[in-house]
Amino acid sequence: MNIKEKFGLKVKALRIEKNFSIEQLANISNVDRNYISDIEKGQRNVSIEIIEKIIHALDVDFATFFNDKSFKR
Repeated sequence: MNIKEKFGLKVKALRIEKNFSIEQLANISNVDRNYISDIEKGQRNVSIEIIEKIIHALDVDFATFFNDKSFKR
């Protein structure tokens, strides 16, 4: 699994945990819903600005988000 897929799966898991639809996350983060869908599928190479918007919308900090065994080698 590559880093884009790992990132997308983590975003999706947190989105579901927060009971957000893709549309809700898109509205909160100000990121297009199709772009978020592609991120969750591991199909986008996401910029740090978009990562920040999504993580902020999910109400987690960078350390918490990336301190996960799925990001470890």
